[in-house]
Amino acid sequence: MILTVSTTHRPATDLGYLLVKHPDRVHTFRTSSGDATVFFPEATQERCTAALVLDVEPGREFVNDRAFAASSLLAAALNQVFRSALRGFSKDRPELAGTAIPLEISIPAVPGDVAKFFGPLGWTVTASPIRLEEPWGDSRYVDLTLSGTFRLSEALNQVYVLLPVLDDEKHYWVAPDEVDKLLRAGTGWLATHPEKRLIARRYLAHQRALVNQVIEPEEPDEQRPERPRPLAAVRRAAVRAALERAGATRVLDLGCGQGALLAELLADRRYTEIVGVDVSPGALETAAKRLRLERLPERQRARLRMFQGSLVYRDDRLRGYDAAVLMEVVEHLDEPRLPALVDAVFGHAQPETVIVTTPNREFNVRYEGLTGMRHGDHRFEWTRAEFRAWAEGIAGYSVAFEGVGDADELLGAPTQLAVFTRKEKS
Repeated sequence: MILTVSTTHRPATDLGYLLVKHPDRVHTFRTSSGDATVFFPEATQERCTAALVLDVEPGREFVNDRAFAASSLLAAALNQVFRSALRGFSKDRPELAGTAIPLEISIPAVPGDVAKFFGPLGWTVTASPIRLEEPWGDSRYVDLTLSGTFRLSEALNQVYVLLPVLDDEKHYWVAPDEVDKLLRAGTGWLATHPEKRLIARRYLAHQRALVNQVIEPEEPDEQRPERPRPLAAVRRAAVRAALERAGATRVLDLGCGQGALLAELLADRRYTEIVGVDVSPGALETAAKRLRLERLPERQRARLRMFQGSLVYRDDRLRGYDAAVLMEVVEHLDEPRLPALVDAVFGHAQPETVIVTTPNREFNVRYEGLTGMRHGDHRFEWTRAEFRAWAEGIAGYSVAFEGVGDADELLGAPTQLAVFTRKEKS
């Protein structure tokens, strides 16, 4: 599988900064989908192209399209290789990351009706049918080129969502937390797309309960059976309870995403200062819209701040708070980067209380059909013992643990939660 991204924005080689890949080098990665290679076949001031090549199960011969046609395998590799770009984060070119630039994205083998999905987003769609040998005629695949002016993060997120939608299949089990992933990647475009219901249905593997969390159900409430409370809502309630027990009033939401927890904290007057931090400008923009910041009364608006930041770098803006929340954040980092997070949060920011939630890997066997991690963008998932070992190794804090969600007697709860308290306070 191959995908190329080109720009004529001057200087075009700034594309390397946005993708965090040096145009003069060949970059190789081992992803959950296979071996990925990124290189730049052209890199001039006038035009620059980055190519992502995915080799699915190297050395194996295939008799179907699995290794060649774009699918969720390519989407997962895209997410792992261009993670910062998808989130709109560029340490060296932050302003450019938030700027719409001329882009051309090419994928030589894509299934489905590409114009129906990409056209309404503003792309100029060129799709050339791929012919089979006679007498079979055209295949269901097209050679796709998208041209338009977009923020790179916006463009990559659209491709990331729509590749498995076009294929109408995913290579991994679709868990309930896929809803949050779709909402995050669909920021700014999914809600207004004329095919939003079809997109949600295919992306979420036709699981109606999940689709209805993204798109309002078409049938009246009284005709639908009552659904169990989503784990994400149960998790937020557990975090709020921990904050209340800690007596926190000034709170950091580190990795705040689209602002679900921020909204609940803002509705509670006990919290006098609430700060949301995320590496993705797009997520912060969605959170601002979700919270209707422009319409909030001045007194309430003064309680809330949001800004872009990375949790693996020391940041003086994070110092001096009662509590910090890292809700489903740590598993999205490469494990070798966790010491940097510990240093930035526990060593430098030093809030009185830190609340961390993360999936319990042991519980995964309860999810039918799940063979790996819950999500393709998780870098790891911990057992309860592994989480405990990591948490108890953090200096300067005592820690207490609890489970979140309906627990299994042997496997524990689906989510594990740790409450860290600075030892000077205890």
